[in-house]
Amino acid sequence: MILPPAPSNSPLPAGSSALAVDREKGLLAGVRLVPSPNCDDRPPGMAIDLLVIHNISLPPGQFDGPWIDALFTNTLDPAIHPYFREIQGFRVSAHLLIRRAGELIQYVPFHRRAWHAGRSSFAGRENCNDFSIGIELEGSDEVAYTDLQYQRLREIIKALRQTYPAITGERITGHSNIAPGRKTDPGSAFDWARLRGALEE
Repeated sequence: MILPPAPSNSPLPAGSSALAVDREKGLLAGVRLVPSPNCDDRPPGMAIDLLVIHNISLPPGQFDGPWIDALFTNTLDPAIHPYFREIQGFRVSAHLLIRRAGELIQYVPFHRRAWHAGRSSFAGRENCNDFSIGIELEGSDEVAYTDLQYQRLREIIKALRQTYPAITGERITGHSNIAPGRKTDPGSAFDWARLRGALEE
């Protein structure tokens, strides 16, 4: 079994709300960093003006294991679980993961293009990876997300807007909305009204 890489900086405690974007590095300060090779440069001059919310669990419906880190760093051992054989060779990533207990992990700097959206379209624009930030919630479509996940998502969005003010409320969407018929996340369990209400506070 290949273990995920060791964290390269110290994690921000789950209860902390002191989130800020390091503009030069494109990172949330103090958040655990697990660099993913699954990213590249955005098109020249491309503004970041969309936030896409996803969910992920590995194996499906199971939480708290090390396998998301392994997937995003191309070190997932297909011998561990039958589902891992199905996704062997996938090259995917997201900018951030919010775990069930509120821990944050960053995989890709915000100014780089993470491979999270796939074939996608928003407001008539194709290839949402070009202009979006992707956030994964550890969860599944029909399992309620935790209070800490909503809290952390709110904190992240407020921090991101300081650097990327074009990410307005109308430009926060789900993976299912930019890839309808192909993706279903963050699913029926995600409370959009709760998120939007929290952002208005």
